[in-house]
Amino acid sequence: MDKKSSTRKGPEFCSLRYGLALIMHFSNFTMITQRVSLSIAIIAMVNSTQQHGLPNTSTEGPLADTLNNPSRSMKEFNTGEASVYEWSPETQGIIFSSISYGIIVTLIPSGYLAGIFGAKQMLGAGLLISSLLTLFTPLAADFGVILVIVIRTIQGMAQGMAWTGQFTIWAKWAPPLERSKLTSIAGSGAAFGSFIILCVGGLISQALGWPFIFYIFGGIGCVCCLLWFTVIYDDPVHHPCISVWEKEYIVSSLAQQSSSPRRSVPIKAMVRCLPLWAIFTGFFSHFWLCTIIITYLPTYISSVLHVNIRDSGVLSSLPFIAASSCTILGGQLADFLLSRNLLRLITVRKLFSSLGLLLPSLCAVALPFVASSYVTTIILLILIPGTSNLCDSGFIINTLDVAPRYASFLMGISRGFGLIAGIISSTATGFLISQDSVSGWRNVFFLSAAVNMFGMLFYITFGQVEIQDWAKEKTLTRL
Repeated sequence: MDKKSSTRKGPEFCSLRYGLALIMHFSNFTMITQRVSLSIAIIAMVNSTQQHGLPNTSTEGPLADTLNNPSRSMKEFNTGEASVYEWSPETQGIIFSSISYGIIVTLIPSGYLAGIFGAKQMLGAGLLISSLLTLFTPLAADFGVILVIVIRTIQGMAQGMAWTGQFTIWAKWAPPLERSKLTSIAGSGAAFGSFIILCVGGLISQALGWPFIFYIFGGIGCVCCLLWFTVIYDDPVHHPCISVWEKEYIVSSLAQQSSSPRRSVPIKAMVRCLPLWAIFTGFFSHFWLCTIIITYLPTYISSVLHVNIRDSGVLSSLPFIAASSCTILGGQLADFLLSRNLLRLITVRKLFSSLGLLLPSLCAVALPFVASSYVTTIILLILIPGTSNLCDSGFIINTLDVAPRYASFLMGISRGFGLIAGIISSTATGFLISQDSVSGWRNVFFLSAAVNMFGMLFYITFGQVEIQDWAKEKTLTRL
């Protein structure tokens, strides 16, 4: 009775764990803006070169004036005489995917090390390195495409450290019935960041020049680092500002889960575990289409709808309003269904995973058939990221259910599968659209839908929520 009353003091959303979710939201916002900066900037970085190579092009629509007037184009797109580069679609695909190569390198080891040494330092360091490299990206571009690829790869390594450490923190801060809610608030920062960078990136490029996209969001990242190192702690027990009632509530709600240090990871048992493979497959499918949308959306809108960089950026940002909203609302709905015992945990995980893979696939398949309709195309592009983010309450946090002791390590592996998908899909998209734009985009979306359907069926078949035997605490019986 005593304990229960102590855990009910104070409003829920004024608690420190929700403050932590908001700071992590800001961190994810920062990292995704630094990652997506190149997607909007590259339209200006290569635009004038491509125009000069097509002197007789007679494009209709908003781009006609700039294509037929190169001097105006230089002034409009590259204020401050920013450089332009001869980067083919294939080269751009390699540049886009290079950050994923870097993330893969550090995802698994950083997840394991974060569980041992603490995620605060690892996540903060990753965010700081990523921010500094963002500031140096325009200078790297002047030295050549190779250096840009190297910079983006190292930046990916830094972001891999930061992404994975989050789940080590949530394993110690998030009560089981609030996991979907807290992780969705934090995760929605990525969708909101995509919205902001795409919305204002074109305006910044037009007003100040494309290098300022990197300068501004790199600087914001440095400010975020100060906030992170000041406020965040690895667990509630050691936080100096947490209230007694909240500390007791979090600790008691996690009492059933082991938090003892571990010396080894049961790799063989993990490899044989089908529920884990269901999660990995879900990540692979989810990241395949999401990477294409995040990376190529400005290019798709610019080439298919024929709009300038400012309008392309604004239109590209609209889908991420839906994505951010669906992430938070999906988390709220999932926890509501669980807290009221309306659905079992396994049903919630499979329902949200299925909706997050099926609905965007249907929208993607429909896109090539509505390319002539401006409004319908925009609506479908808005729905793809929005519905896709329902997965955040499905397999995305499923590792916290099946193996909370190894959540960070497994999240690293899961994101590794997702990033492999992102590398393949980014490179394949660049290759397909370089052959023929119309049929290339159609093949890109059809292939994405097929990958999503495979992931959905595999997760529905083999997904579980019970803590696996190899993930249970057995230390005391082995002495």
